[in-house]
Amino acid sequence: MATDDISDPFREARREDGVLECNFQGENVPMILRHEDVRKAAKDWKTFSSDAPFRIPIPSEENVRSMRQIPVETDPPDHTDYRKIVEPFFQRAKDPGMIAQVEALIGGMLAEAIKRDHVEVVREFALPIQSRALAFLLNVDESEATLWISWGTHVFRDGASKGSALETYLHERFDRAASQPGSDFFSALTQATFHGRPLTREEMMGFGNLTFAGGRDTVIHTISSTLAYLARHPESLGFLREDPSRITHAVEEFYRVGTPLTHIGRVCPVETNVHGVTVKPGGRASLCWASANLDETVFDAPTQIRLDRKPNPHLAFGFGAHLCLGAAHARLILRTLLAQCVQRVQSIQILDAREHQEKEARYQRSVGYESLTLRIAGLS
Repeated sequence: MATDDISDPFREARREDGVLECNFQGENVPMILRHEDVRKAAKDWKTFSSDAPFRIPIPSEENVRSMRQIPVETDPPDHTDYRKIVEPFFQRAKDPGMIAQVEALIGGMLAEAIKRDHVEVVREFALPIQSRALAFLLNVDESEATLWISWGTHVFRDGASKGSALETYLHERFDRAASQPGSDFFSALTQATFHGRPLTREEMMGFGNLTFAGGRDTVIHTISSTLAYLARHPESLGFLREDPSRITHAVEEFYRVGTPLTHIGRVCPVETNVHGVTVKPGGRASLCWASANLDETVFDAPTQIRLDRKPNPHLAFGFGAHLCLGAAHARLILRTLLAQCVQRVQSIQILDAREHQEKEARYQRSVGYESLTLRIAGLS
């Protein structure tokens, strides 16, 4: 008999009400839970607005950063125009040259892990991969990643700097790019225009802040969760090795069930009825990607991980205008990791694991790991 691979903390509320009221930082926020409802809300930016600096992430980030994140904290049409400025860099994840760089990076990291008696995945493996792959994406020297790694797994909540190190770095990088422009991400922003004028420094900082904070812990959690699954299900490597074309579907399934971002906030400009819950003007609702991805009306046996699941209309990268800019990059990293594991790894053993728990008043969800120590054996 098939058993659940993951838990679903939203099942009862999703089935009964379609919404879960939860208190975040003293604010009552209805979480929208059903797949169809989440997609509709994601497309209705006039009712569920992103034009709210610091309040789109949950918990909100007024106390950990000083600028609006661009383009995520804007609405169309500004959002669309801002997004066009940086899209060429995020599309580099589809470039053969960058794909080769990521393959060499992850292949080298995996080969080193195999040589060792054990490896702590979160900080010794996933964090360096995320940081160095980001250097490729931004077209800067890979050595820059050494500093980024020192910021930890979350630039706002890991360590004592609370984002100040990132802000200092971004100002220095934009100053250098303005005086000595190149072909990198920072130089592109110093030369970009928005509605016929140069970007302000605040706008540049907003782009930079999101780039370094937005896809950091999410990618790290996905890498650790995937390797833990391969360890607990040794037959999965053989399944993928038997037909490597299955890797593409496996990537989508790992993102569906391990959705790194549980939900994201939206602000209602006017009083809004959110599935029976009244949100006052300026109040928030949230789009719960994690619940939508377990909606049993859309996914058969949603709590089971099926590496060949198709179709797989998951919402791990959002939906609508705000579809994640880094989706192609995130997919490249996980696709490459699985391909390299198929080629190089015989088995994976969990030596020690401490899950990262997201604990709220009305739900608890496991999202990746605080630490994960593995022994990885190579193919002979």
